[in-house]
Amino acid sequence: MNKAVFLDRDGTINEEVDYLSKVEDLILIKNVQNALLNLKNSGFLNIIVTNQSGIARGFLDLNTLENIHNELKKRLTDSSGCLIDDIFFSPYHSDGIIKEFKIDHVDRKPNTGMIVKAISKYNIDIKKSWFVGDSYTDMLCANNAGLKKILVLTGYGKKHLKSCLDNNIKPEFIAENIDEASEFILKN
Repeated sequence: MNKAVFLDRDGTINEEVDYLSKVEDLILIKNVQNALLNLKNSGFLNIIVTNQSGIARGFLDLNTLENIHNELKKRLTDSSGCLIDDIFFSPYHSDGIIKEFKIDHVDRKPNTGMIVKAISKYNIDIKKSWFVGDSYTDMLCANNAGLKKILVLTGYGKKHLKSCLDNNIKPEFIAENIDEASEFILKN
């Protein structure tokens, strides 16, 4: 079985911008390449699981999202290959305006649909795997899936820390950023 680090995208891998809808607005968080390389070199799969309700809300379409993800993978590629093994996304939101995506869906975090799909596809051992994210929703998703969790204080992390603690969702570690999160994972 494989071990994995499930990663939120916005606010964890790249800077948080409301509804990232243009490739030119994609800005990586400092040292993200180093963090992902260290995890990959230690045998972890790096898998992004990201809510992208901007599609349901009409802020971008699937083609634009694919272009953003292709650019993200390009920027996160080094001489050994892409540092991201896969990207799972949920384009759904019950408040959306695009009919086909205006639904509650098992893939939308804090539900575990994307994680379940990744576990099945990559034969992942959840006991050896982690979730790194910047929001209460990420931590709740990790909790629901039985994953160890790290809240990063980038993105919405500082704002959502209190919600996590108030709702008894206690991360195994609170990291300044993904680089510090990766160091903690590798030591534990």
